[in-house]
Amino acid sequence: MIIVEPQGRLQRASLRARVTWLAAFCVAGAVALVSFGAYMIVRKSVYDALDEGLRSRAVTVATGFKVTSPDEVQNYPAAFLAAGDVKMGLLQANTGKILYPKTGEPPPVVEEAWEVAQGERPEYIWTDHKTETRVIAVRYGSEQAIVIAQSMQPQRTTLAKLSVVLLLIGGAGVLLAAIAGTAVARTGLRPVQRLTEATERVANTGDLTPIPVSGDDELARLTHSFNAMLGAVAESQERQRRLVADAGHELRTPLTSMRTNLELLLASERPDSPTLSEEDKREIQSDVRAQLDELTTLIGDLVELAREDAPQVVHEPVDLVEVVERALDRARRRASNDVTFDVQLQPWTLLGDSSALERAVLNLLDNAVKFSPSGSAVRLTLRQVGDGSAVVEVADAGPGIADADLPHVFERFYRSSEARTLPGSGLGLAIVKQVAQRHGGTATAGRAPEGGALFTLRLPGRP
Repeated sequence: MIIVEPQGRLQRASLRARVTWLAAFCVAGAVALVSFGAYMIVRKSVYDALDEGLRSRAVTVATGFKVTSPDEVQNYPAAFLAAGDVKMGLLQANTGKILYPKTGEPPPVVEEAWEVAQGERPEYIWTDHKTETRVIAVRYGSEQAIVIAQSMQPQRTTLAKLSVVLLLIGGAGVLLAAIAGTAVARTGLRPVQRLTEATERVANTGDLTPIPVSGDDELARLTHSFNAMLGAVAESQERQRRLVADAGHELRTPLTSMRTNLELLLASERPDSPTLSEEDKREIQSDVRAQLDELTTLIGDLVELAREDAPQVVHEPVDLVEVVERALDRARRRASNDVTFDVQLQPWTLLGDSSALERAVLNLLDNAVKFSPSGSAVRLTLRQVGDGSAVVEVADAGPGIADADLPHVFERFYRSSEARTLPGSGLGLAIVKQVAQRHGGTATAGRAPEGGALFTLRLPGRP
């Protein structure tokens, strides 16, 4: 619990607060590291200077101070030493005594200092923590050593002041880093805030208005991607709206006609209503069956179109020749007039949805059969075009497509003046176009050399 709770609080904090804390912690760590390094360097320099001063003073005393009797040491004016906060003494190894000025205090002595007096060491320097002094012992004559001790208080005071200064500077740096981190977080996260507000707006109101983009950094690219997503959602909604509106319009006519025929049939069964002849009844029943077939086809095409609108991942290897042959078999069974098929197929494979491709080819064949006169031939060709793609061409011998209708033949529910008298929903070619686009290809319409319509389905793949 002691470890998890702070992490939970940090995770619950806002991104702006976390950026601020991160900046403050990073600067605090850097300042602490630099301050510690600076303090240690200055401390070493101060103590090295103190040791060098002690060593120089000891050498000067050892070479310039001549002692002929103990009284000379004891009568040495201690005021000179006190002015520099220094203590001095003379160790005599033969007597085991330390001589020092009478009006002063003896310097601290350790075992290693007696070793210097005995000639076992040239010098020895140490810190006496009881008196807070730095002490040095150097050889002085036979079985003697000069001991000089100097207070470390000035150095400690200097280091204490330095630590306070570094602490204040470090604290000021951390505070400035926190302020700068807050400002940077507020400025840098403003696009994220706009994205959040836009997401909430879309969730609450359905408004898909794009967000203004400024700059070219990562957040700007994220905003571009979000705007692209909004555009895709808006386009999908518009397609759905058009599909529903067009479907409602197309369904209204056969439903109204069917309702009229059914009401007429029901009314003729009433005792007080005029009866219909058997021929009229057969005509009405035939109309109802035709309208039911039209509704069935229309609903099937709508379901197929809605399925094609949904994003799908296509990874199935497809033999396009097999797909075309299956569609051709179904088209032959469904052809009501005496139409033949002239087929030329070259091998081609691709990654795709075999059922969707078969439906697209079947729609092209059904469309060609519908407009072909009796006894004519529909030309079906699958060939490579040399640019990493293949084309499926379906050509008929019908009246062809008028120039005014060519730009609109792949639109949903669009039917030319010639096609309105024939069965169909106006969705077959729209399904062909969507299948082609879903597989990275294209669908085009034009005129065939035979004089009729020519539909081309271009698909990527390999032989």
